[in-house]
Amino acid sequence: MSGSDRLMKKILILSGPNLGRLGKREPEIYGSKTLQDVHEDVAQSLGSGFTSSGRQSNHEGELISWIGETEDEGIDGIIFNPGAYTHTSYALYDAIRGSSLPVIEVHISNPDAREEFRKTSTIAPACAGRVAGFGTTSYVLAAQGLAALLLKN
Repeated sequence: MSGSDRLMKKILILSGPNLGRLGKREPEIYGSKTLQDVHEDVAQSLGSGFTSSGRQSNHEGELISWIGETEDEGIDGIIFNPGAYTHTSYALYDAIRGSSLPVIEVHISNPDAREEFRKTSTIAPACAGRVAGFGTTSYVLAAQGLAALLLKN
């Protein structure tokens, strides 16, 4: 990797279970954009100095492995929508805590305005910030916040 390549800040967008079905799954809640559309929106919003890539898995262990590998891959920060694992996964909490990277928790809908079980995030205490309730624009807002954090450090 050349020195100029390392000047680029790398952001990883991680998405958990069922988010691969964006655009098809409950569009009245999650909208009509696909996850690929969301990744493209984030990339366009970041501008120069940043690059982003996205991954999605329905499997908790794979998400945990990806978080653990990020530093070795030269990733600088993570935007993470863990889906329903938000409310249940202490293993994801531990993975985030075990990483030195800033993680922004993101949700398309507002979990606090939905079912009671969605109002608790097990990962929030391990994250640098949280954006929720702005539809797929939540990802773009999370990217802007993460970019500001990365430029500050």
